[in-house]
Amino acid sequence: MTRTALLAGALLLSAAAMAGDREAFREIYKQEWDFRLREFPLLASAIGNHEYDDRLGGVSERDQQRRYDFWQRTHARLGAISCENLGREGCIDYRIFKRQLERAMADHETRAYLIPFNSDSGFYTTWARLPSQTDFTGAASYANYLSRLEELPRVMDEYIELMRAGLAAGMTQPRAILAGREDPVRLQLVEAAEQSPFFVPFTQLPEALVGPEREALLERARAAIGQGVVPAYRRLLAFFEQEYFPGARATLGASRLPDGVRFYREQIRRYATVDLSAAEIHDIGLGEVERIRGEMLAIIAEVGFEGGLGEFIEFLRTDPRFYARTAHELLAEASYFAKKVDGRLPQLFGRLPRQPYGIEAVPADIAPFYTAGRYVSSPLESHRGGYYWVNTYALESRTLYTLPALTLHEAAPGHHTQIALAAEQVRQPPFRRHDYISAFGEGWALYAEKLGVEMDIYETPYQHFGRLTYEMWRACRLVIDTGIHAMGWSREQAQDFLAANTALSLHEVTTEVDRYISWPAQALSYKLGEYTIVELRREAEARLGDGFDVRRFHDFILALGSVPLDILRDEVSRWVTAEAGPAAPHPQ
Repeated sequence: MTRTALLAGALLLSAAAMAGDREAFREIYKQEWDFRLREFPLLASAIGNHEYDDRLGGVSERDQQRRYDFWQRTHARLGAISCENLGREGCIDYRIFKRQLERAMADHETRAYLIPFNSDSGFYTTWARLPSQTDFTGAASYANYLSRLEELPRVMDEYIELMRAGLAAGMTQPRAILAGREDPVRLQLVEAAEQSPFFVPFTQLPEALVGPEREALLERARAAIGQGVVPAYRRLLAFFEQEYFPGARATLGASRLPDGVRFYREQIRRYATVDLSAAEIHDIGLGEVERIRGEMLAIIAEVGFEGGLGEFIEFLRTDPRFYARTAHELLAEASYFAKKVDGRLPQLFGRLPRQPYGIEAVPADIAPFYTAGRYVSSPLESHRGGYYWVNTYALESRTLYTLPALTLHEAAPGHHTQIALAAEQVRQPPFRRHDYISAFGEGWALYAEKLGVEMDIYETPYQHFGRLTYEMWRACRLVIDTGIHAMGWSREQAQDFLAANTALSLHEVTTEVDRYISWPAQALSYKLGEYTIVELRREAEARLGDGFDVRRFHDFILALGSVPLDILRDEVSRWVTAEAGPAAPHPQ
């Protein structure tokens, strides 16, 4: 056989191997995605798949083990496929899908599912959002919603059993952050079904629903809520007060959990997507704290304040001019900055999302322990936009000078812009399009706060200081999170560090530190992600010079959807090479 024939045969075999791997990979991820939607019906509804709108899904130990076994088998099948045979986009899909499987398996192996809530949210607060996040379009949607409410007591009892197993195993939230966490549960304990937030959709039944059909829905709703939902929340409250809170662990850091060192390492990998040790992350944080402090001191000098950083922070915390007097005033100020930003986005972006967003207050049942703001996404095909939540609880703790940065972060060009554009990447497989990787999403949103400088959003030195205090806040998280979970820091030590280095109100200092304690490593994602994006932009600017187009840079990053930081680095490097064009020939 000639060399040419041998080469042709090898190419045919290679092409066949590539086609085979691509088809096998598609089959694997389609099967897993179908499994995932069946297992997690709330996820299915959240992304616009309504096949399982009548279910909540199970969470028992048997359910956890069944899912783990499935993911193990899927991971083993994936190992037979070569990423290189899938092409560039296919290899990105492969790497993300593999990471998702490994994350799910690690959660089972470290028994993370035994701690199903943190200081500001959990399964019971997620359910409380069902009335406002369900699309009611007719009798069938109301019936599906009622089926979920009828399933809620069973799933509530399964969660209670998981947390009871957590008590026995030492897998609990720390006792130090639990005071008041029962308040959202207590709010659900109404005397009559009609008083329940879960009943609100039935006060707005369509006029077309009349007669026996209407009465049947109302009667079913009263029974589901009065005889099922309210007693289930009552059981959860009794469990919290009589068993969980008294029996929760007295330790603080995640490393003190059973197999805690691995648990914290896996949480770092989950949220930050980096292979850095806690000590390395801690040192990055200290370096950033020092850099940002220098910029803060420059603003203090600019405004002519006589005193140091501590005195200036105390001035900001106590001067009434920096606080809204009413919830409406706070929401109106947020709305003003949101619209100001919207008009300037084309300066930095060539493509913007089709979906709009609104602004509303954080729901009252969770506001006391909630962060200053958050973005709540919505399926593209739903009858509502995304929402930028602003916390109007304890107005004396909601600083106006940080509101521009908060708006840039949560709305545009932060979370809303990134998440809504990701949902439009319809050529990506659904497991990737609907994923949210914290290091990318939170890193982008923190980077968006910096973009406010380029768009001239900040109007006063105090608002610039507010941006810096938000960046300092995220830098402090690197120090505090690793300090608590790997280095034995106390709650008071963490609070003192955050209070001394940021102009956050003391209420926010307390709620934020409790959040870091109860949600290990999530807080690391913001600064590590932003740090990476800023570094990549600087490298691109240096290499491309006058050829650097910031709009193309942003559009490229956002078109990726949501990717781990290692893939982000690889893809931006490839993009820069393509933007630079072919290298000039070397002179002979």
